[in-house]
Amino acid sequence: MTAQDDSAAAPLDPRRWLALAVVLTASLMDMMDVTIVNIAVPSIQRDTGASFSSVQWITAGYALAFAIGLITGGRLGDIVGRKRMFLVGIGGFTVASALCGLAVGPEMLVSTRLLQGAAAAMMVPQVLAIVHTTFPAEERGKVFGMFGAMIGLGAVSGPLFGALLTQWNLFGLQWRPIFLINLPLGVAGLVLGIRYITESKAPKALRLDLVGVALGSLGLLMLLYPLMQGQQSGWPLWGFVSMAASLPVFAVFVRYERAKTARDGSPLVELSLFRVKSFAAGIGIQLAQGVFCGIFFLTWTLYMQLGLGWTPLHAGLTGLPFALGVSTAAGLSVQLLVPRFGRRVLQAGALVMALGTALYAWEVGRYGGGLHSWQMILPLLVMGAGMGLIVAPLTDAVLSEVPREHAGSASGLINTTMQLGAALGMGLVSVCFLGVVEHADRSRHSTAQIFGGAFTESLWWVAGGLLLAFALMFGLPRRAVQHDVPVASGTPAEADGAELALVR
Repeated sequence: MTAQDDSAAAPLDPRRWLALAVVLTASLMDMMDVTIVNIAVPSIQRDTGASFSSVQWITAGYALAFAIGLITGGRLGDIVGRKRMFLVGIGGFTVASALCGLAVGPEMLVSTRLLQGAAAAMMVPQVLAIVHTTFPAEERGKVFGMFGAMIGLGAVSGPLFGALLTQWNLFGLQWRPIFLINLPLGVAGLVLGIRYITESKAPKALRLDLVGVALGSLGLLMLLYPLMQGQQSGWPLWGFVSMAASLPVFAVFVRYERAKTARDGSPLVELSLFRVKSFAAGIGIQLAQGVFCGIFFLTWTLYMQLGLGWTPLHAGLTGLPFALGVSTAAGLSVQLLVPRFGRRVLQAGALVMALGTALYAWEVGRYGGGLHSWQMILPLLVMGAGMGLIVAPLTDAVLSEVPREHAGSASGLINTTMQLGAALGMGLVSVCFLGVVEHADRSRHSTAQIFGGAFTESLWWVAGGLLLAFALMFGLPRRAVQHDVPVASGTPAEADGAELALVR
């Protein structure tokens, strides 16, 4: 069954909820794979004899390939079909996961992780695009709430499942089940996706912008590679030169995309989307969110395992209150709060999460190395609730005015921005956390005190990122209402059928 984007009046496909289950499971697989490897790094290093450089690439290579390929993956969905690209992506992701689990050495594991990230870049942008084109506007808020809850759960459950699978040492496979667990999920997603996902693509014939792909990928590589390698290499001069040189590359990319739009209307990135206030503000919020999440989750893990000396399983279980806060608040946000209070719910979420961050920082300073898991429950619940209020309705707000034919491109931009923010956050960890640890006086302070001080410093950076996101949220619509909007082809604010209109 095929449904083009200009068929807004077509009856709703009753299989859409099964299709949603498939794409949300794929999102969970991706989110878990981003975080699950960190917990298993010591086991991987012992088993394969991987160097520190290889270990860095096992974790960072996935994110690098993922970030670089996202925009292209989203645009390919618009061109050749989102269902088709989703199936290609989840199939490739499953094969790459099997190869990761069967890797015989660190070199093979690094290369297969790069392949896994590239496959994820084909799969993930289609998730939001399929939702955007499958569900009517009146259902989309609820669906995006489920999507946001899945993101929060995936971020926290990844380390927990990684700890369990590594510690259980199933069939003597040590770390390998963290990758092999994707096989049954991937095969099921592929089979069910073929049956239940409805195909969609841009109604206007588009072509892949190969020059745009090359320029965009080069700019992202020049920016992200030094960030991921900088700490290990001692922040060499070439890294700063590369990051600075990425700016003129992006400038050339923007100029070329404008010319491409005027010439044949088939650019890699629809720059006209940034003229939509809600989309531009949402992209900024996504960047800030990626930064503070990148800082928090990495420093939190380092603090608990290296500072407090907890086992991976202990650290993973400690994160359960955060997951509970995210999932509970996400459901309340979309179903009850946002329809009544609009963007103030997201702003409240930023402030609530900042409050939880401050409370966590106070507890670390107050109890030091004697801090227990039960004492972390309250700040983690508060932080999780704040994040749930943000992530659940944010995607809907960002995509509310995006034309369906550009849904894949917009989805790729959203995910790329998050990955870019996360990479920036991981780069800032060397300043706000590792720098504090390295310069601490070990003759006067214990390990727990040193890491506690570094974690406290990182939490204040997280709070700063949340306040920036709060300010950017003034660019989102005050309130979203449902009504019919006529299609006006070619304009960034066009909508279909029952689309969301902004009331400011």
